Amino acid sequence: MSTPPNARRASAERTLTVTVSPAFAAKWLLPRIERFQARHPDIDLLLDTNLRAIDLQAERVDIGVRYGAGRWPGLTAVKLMDEQVFPVCAPTTKAPGRVADLARCTLIHDQSMPARSGFPTWRAWLDAHSLDAVPSTHGLRINNSAAVLQAAIDGMGVALGRSVMVRDDLAAGRPVRPFGKRGVLPALAYYAVHRAEAEPRREVAAFRDWLLEEAAA
Repeated sequence: MSTPPNARRASAERTLTVTVSPAFAAKWLLPRIERFQARHPDIDLLLDTNLRAIDLQAERVDIGVRYGAGRWPGLTAVKLMDEQVFPVCAPTTKAPGRVADLARCTLIHDQSMPARSGFPTWRAWLDAHSLDAVPSTHGLRINNSAAVLQAAIDGMGVALGRSVMVRDDLAAGRPVRPFGKRGVLPALAYYAVHRAEAEPRREVAAFRDWLLEEAAA
């Protein structure tokens, strides 16, 4: 028996398409998503996890989370949370005692963002700490932030941990911060973004407000 047109329309209307990066999905969104589902059991979620930035207008995606400076033409952006970066490594790794000791460590590079994006690199971090002489081109390069963190947890070297991505793992003691509160470098921020015409949808407002609540927590 075929589904009546009104039922199909109602199902489509309550389905919310959300685009996020694979790393953000794995490290931040999915561990929390059950709370949204419990609050809004009538909203079906379709998560699109893609390394490339989805064109929300062309692909008719309802809402997403983007990482950057907060300006995307044609989209409404609401800041969720700022981010900082700092070195992290496995507890079993012989951690550098001083920042200058990074010269003898394997540096794990996050290549998930293009160089022009303003995303902090090891070179930027070293320069900010007056370590111009420490080389930054050696080490391991990975194009997924979650995999970068996992490589550090597995003892493969020292990575620049992204505060939003690494928060839960730090709380569980999986990586450590060898320099404690020192060595922090401000980075970009996370934003909830959506098409202007999607603003009236109850589902879009519900998900955006939930994201803001979770980010504040």
